[in-house]
Amino acid sequence: MSFKFSRRAALGAAAALPLSLTARPLLAKGSVTPANSTKARSFAIGKFVVTTLLDGSVLREDARQIFSESTTEEEFNAVSAANFISPEQAQFYFTPTLVDTGAELVLFDTGLGNGGIQAGLAEVGVTPDQIDVVVITHMHPDHIGGLMSNGAVTFPNARYVTAAAEYDFWSGFDETHRVGGLVKKNVTPLAEKTTFIKDGEAVVSGITAISAAGHTPGHTIYMLESDGQQLLLTADMANHYVWAFQNPEWSIVFDGDKEQAAKTRRKNLDMLATDKIPMIGYHMPFPGMGFVETRGSGFRFVPVSYQFSL
Repeated sequence: MSFKFSRRAALGAAAALPLSLTARPLLAKGSVTPANSTKARSFAIGKFVVTTLLDGSVLREDARQIFSESTTEEEFNAVSAANFISPEQAQFYFTPTLVDTGAELVLFDTGLGNGGIQAGLAEVGVTPDQIDVVVITHMHPDHIGGLMSNGAVTFPNARYVTAAAEYDFWSGFDETHRVGGLVKKNVTPLAEKTTFIKDGEAVVSGITAISAAGHTPGHTIYMLESDGQQLLLTADMANHYVWAFQNPEWSIVFDGDKEQAAKTRRKNLDMLATDKIPMIGYHMPFPGMGFVETRGSGFRFVPVSYQFSL
């Protein structure tokens, strides 16, 4: 595997495999106690133990403003009604993911910084100082908020991985900028322990980066692969289980480059549906894991039930 460390970035500002649902992991790392609770849910992906951690959830009353700016009121209302949800409300979930590869504990994103990540880790018997690698999919506040706790590094023994394009962009803003200021506070102090990953490179064996720009300039998703099973961690590629799936071209307020984000969404949802690869979405209803199937000209998110239970 290859990492290329960019000091300028840090300091200057796969073909689908057959899906088997019978394999069970070997807990070589010995650190994770699989959980099935309201705060943590563990799944088996080959020999990997994958646990989603509920950092928090919030009900937004401005769903129409977030998701319907590129469609008509009538169409948005019709899609909402057909899926038994209000066109005015959206429940957002914030769900970091912990992967026990058997050799390392790899945490994807760190939540809002309200202590939820520590509570979720405790459900599986893991303390923050046991985390080996922290991967930041992108640097919106709900993904980097938990990097620091009470002014101290939350994961003191970890190395950090993110995309150079992501850090370069947000570190270009000053402290008064909502995101750039938090990056300077939470991410820049960790720059010396950070490696910058490119499309197709590995975090560790079995975890590969896939560039998914659009939501942010360096937004990156990750394919997990173990013993013939695959799982795609999609981060914020699609941040609602209905509107972003059924109509992937609809613009979303949170996306920085809405046209590019829509192309990224369409491309990867089509891949997931075609190859029947499960996914975890950061903002999907907890526990966040599901399949994607085609539905008309769009897609449908199908939550898992017991397929990957431990």
